[in-house]
Amino acid sequence: MDKKAPIELGNDIYLIDGFDLGFEGRTGTYVLQGEKLTLVETGPSPSVPRILEGLKDLSLAAEQVEYIILTHIHLDHAGGAGLLLQECPNAKVIVHERGKRHLVDPSKLIAGARAVYGDKFDQLFDPILPVPEEKILTKSDGETLDIDENRRLTFYDTPGHAKHHLGIFDSASQGIFTGDTAGIRYHQTEHTGLTFFLPTTSPNQFDPEAMKQSIERFRAMNPKRLFFGHFGKTENPEEAFDEVIEWIPIFVEEARTAWIENEGIAGIEERLHRRIVEYLNGKNITEDHPVFELLRLDFEVCAMGLADYLRKQL
Repeated sequence: MDKKAPIELGNDIYLIDGFDLGFEGRTGTYVLQGEKLTLVETGPSPSVPRILEGLKDLSLAAEQVEYIILTHIHLDHAGGAGLLLQECPNAKVIVHERGKRHLVDPSKLIAGARAVYGDKFDQLFDPILPVPEEKILTKSDGETLDIDENRRLTFYDTPGHAKHHLGIFDSASQGIFTGDTAGIRYHQTEHTGLTFFLPTTSPNQFDPEAMKQSIERFRAMNPKRLFFGHFGKTENPEEAFDEVIEWIPIFVEEARTAWIENEGIAGIEERLHRRIVEYLNGKNITEDHPVFELLRLDFEVCAMGLADYLRKQL
């Protein structure tokens, strides 16, 4: 297992890299230190050993964890919850009220992920363990959680990527844990001076209008920083919001054109790829850059979600 120390982000927040899909800097778990030790996201089950190792690096024991917060229940964010909970006997799992039943019985999550990832499922996500119902707390829009005298988390219903999605405002950092609602932060090109942001339109609850409304709700909170499910922190929330909102209709229109032309999901994927190649070439980033390997994987899933959205419009 590759060794990577937790990343210090300020305000008693650390980020543990879960090496999701085998990629460094893909998906992470946030550690919020304080009176009530709290984690945000678990990643998939193969990331759990890295979380435990990261806690040790911070001189923290798994037994100290009191809350494990899931922004939503997609397996790349929450698939490891059941497995991690076995190592964190004193923790409660916090999730959107719409997501609770799928943690208790993950069979539909498993079936859906197998449909998307096929033969890769076992390597990427196994095992997915149920979470005991008595270990789950649900949060509704506007509810709060105090984890320290100087840290209050406020939970917001933020659909668009998924109907079971929570955004979490942290009073201590004046930041928002955005999950996937505010897109993906592609930091792999930052050595060139460019970090860019794109929406993620995974199946099967993508809703472009709801996503834009949720992002505008985030904007209205005037955050100083954003913490992304994929991956890390930006100190420029306005840039991220603007870029993702600009790309949402482009994704939808490229998908609609492919759909009209009977190009199928592969056509949507290819059209998204061409648009981002054009965009990045304009930033002097060529198609042989490693970020394109990740973009290909993301666009494959985004195309499925866009196709699902278009089917529902017919």
